[in-house]
Amino acid sequence: MRRNVMRSAKCLLAAATLWALGSTPAIAQAPGGGGQARGGGRGPATPPLIMTSTAWEDGGVIPDKYTQAAGATAPSPELKWSQVPPGTQSFVLLMHDPEPVLNKGSKMDITHWLIWNIPGTATGLPENVAQGELPDGSRQVSLRSNAYMGPGAPAGPYHHYTFELYALDTRLEVPQGTPQQTAETRTAVVNAMDGHVLGKAVLVARFHR
Repeated sequence: MRRNVMRSAKCLLAAATLWALGSTPAIAQAPGGGGQARGGGRGPATPPLIMTSTAWEDGGVIPDKYTQAAGATAPSPELKWSQVPPGTQSFVLLMHDPEPVLNKGSKMDITHWLIWNIPGTATGLPENVAQGELPDGSRQVSLRSNAYMGPGAPAGPYHHYTFELYALDTRLEVPQGTPQQTAETRTAVVNAMDGHVLGKAVLVARFHR
C-alpha cells in the first residue's frame, strides 16, 4: 500500500513538473522504471532509460553532504544511467525544485542544475562535477554559478528536487551562459531539445532544513 501511495504521489509530481516546465518534451519514465518507445507503438518497446544514484533511493531524502546545509559549494551527487536509447548523441540533465510553482509562490521553479551536451557515450556523472564548461564539451549553469547548486529548502514541508535526464539524437548549439542568464539559457535548451528526445528518466530527492 505504501509503495502504491508513493507511486501515485510521484505521478502527480511528474505531471505538475511538466506543467511548470511548459514546453519541455514529455517522454517520461513511468513509475517503477517503465517507459514508452518512440515510433507510435510499432515494433518491440524500447527499454526505458533509467537513472539512479548511490547517494539515495528514488524519492528518498538527499544526504546533507549534497545540500546547502553543507555550504554553498556542496558537491554534486554521483548519478548513473542505463538502457540508453539507440542513436543517443548527447544528454541533458535538469535538476529543479517545482515547489515554488506548486505552492503558487512563484511563476518559475528553481533551476538548481542544468547541464547539456553530456556525451552520448556517458553512463553517468561522477560526484563533485567541476564548474564551468567541461573538457568533454558539457556546459552547465544554475542560479548561483556555472555548476551544481544543492537543495536549500527551509524548515517545513519537504521540497522534491527533481532530476530529469533526457537522451537526445543531437548535440545542442546553446552557449554556456551565466547564472544571471539561467532562465534564458534554460529556455534555449528546452527549445533546442524539441523533436530530438529519444528517452527520459526521472529521479527525485526530498530535502528540508
